[in-house]
Amino acid sequence: MPAHATTRPVCRNCDGFPVVAITTGDRHADGSRVLLRVVCHACKGIGHAAAPAGLVRAGR
Repeated sequence: MPAHATTRPVCRNCDGFPVVAITTGDRHADGSRVLLRVVCHACKGIGHAAAPAGLVRAGR
């Protein structure tokens, strides 16, 4: 459990894990695996959703 609770909402698409590494199955010359880093498209890699927009009343 983290020491400080966050007040920002967690991204609904990635559940707070914005960057993942996917292996391609290939290997480099030194034997390490070839990885692709993929970033969440919704939160742009920060793990938190944008704050909801406030309700705006238009008209009278």
